[in-house]
Amino acid sequence: MAIEAAIPTETAAETTATVLAKAGEVPIKAEYLLPRAEKPSEKPSEQPSEQPTDDTMKAHPAKRQRARRVDFRGKTYLAPLTTVGNLPFRRVCKGFGVDITCSEMAIANNIVQGQGSELALLKRHASEDIFGVQLAGSRADMVGKAAEFVGRHCDVDFIDLNLGCPVELAFNNGGGSALLAQPRKIERIVRTMAAVVDCDVTVKFRTGIRAPDVAEKLAPQLHAWGAALGTLHGRTRQQRYTRLADWECIGRARDLAAPLPLFGGGDVLSWEDYWDHVETRRQCDGVMVGRGALIKPWLFQEIRERRVWDISASERLDMLRDFTRFGLEHWGSDTIGVANTRRFLLEWQSFLCRYVPAGLLEVLPQRINDRPPPFVGRSDLETLMASHNAADWVRISEMVLGPAPPDFAFVPKHKSNSY
Repeated sequence: MAIEAAIPTETAAETTATVLAKAGEVPIKAEYLLPRAEKPSEKPSEQPSEQPTDDTMKAHPAKRQRARRVDFRGKTYLAPLTTVGNLPFRRVCKGFGVDITCSEMAIANNIVQGQGSELALLKRHASEDIFGVQLAGSRADMVGKAAEFVGRHCDVDFIDLNLGCPVELAFNNGGGSALLAQPRKIERIVRTMAAVVDCDVTVKFRTGIRAPDVAEKLAPQLHAWGAALGTLHGRTRQQRYTRLADWECIGRARDLAAPLPLFGGGDVLSWEDYWDHVETRRQCDGVMVGRGALIKPWLFQEIRERRVWDISASERLDMLRDFTRFGLEHWGSDTIGVANTRRFLLEWQSFLCRYVPAGLLEVLPQRINDRPPPFVGRSDLETLMASHNAADWVRISEMVLGPAPPDFAFVPKHKSNSY
């Protein structure tokens, strides 16, 4: 079946209906510090949606005849990231050794309706050896239909349910973290998903909505409902990304979730942080890395090798060249493909610029929520890569993609309420 086609409604509805009936400051060395300057004003620009190319819309490989269960424990996991977690970025992270990757969040209703832009998010690259699709929705029947379609017609190892998205669009429609207030509905959705697919079902959730009062109640029930993995972001919906993640809560939830493996997430930007949570404190069975991977994708290699990599500016530019090549393969090499590749590269650059080279730090490791003072790098390119000025990001994009259009302007789509 070609992926352009919508779900065979009668069959999917019948199967799902049957189931439902049953169911601070960074310490940079003084010689590199610069005086603080006002942030230049930036003009708003229209943001692109990730439009699929002809290649993206081809039929996915046929589903495996035999279900393959994933042993999640001990593996590194790149979090599903809206906009910036696109296929070219995931390929970059695979090059640095990440084990598990997941699609950007896909809306269940849009999947059921057969929307091409949503179906494009389901594409898996050959390098992604453990790959899942994340779904968001508020109704068990709709999420069940979408999961059934993904399980039948897409090449996936697991399907993840999003209970963590804090943005208003999802929350106000009853999806994402809004579901944390309705445990019975969560149970119905998870049981439905587990019944209509042969692959693993996983659940990503937060500690609560306004207070951290949900995770420790939810975690012990996920295994009985049919989940194969839980992933807990150690913040409430109200916190979004402010303050530090509550790893003590993650540790308690992990103990309560057994025998279900539980991954934690929040603030990990170094191999020391990763192994401290997994081995020293034993707070989780693995870590899902989100912002840390956007700031330094080579973090996965540091984790595997247990060492700090003082990566050079030229090596980082080579990484951007790889992303550009992957982007042109994915979005196309015509005018639209080049424009999309540039836009998504710039979205990523809004995180990459937060990295402080290890050789410039007086104290290691860098902490993810620490806001660095202005500094000069060890080369002009390293200094440019640390700029928070969007015009400088465009200059970097021109090094790998050629000149931007004369009237081109850029403002990040995702402006976090925290650093």
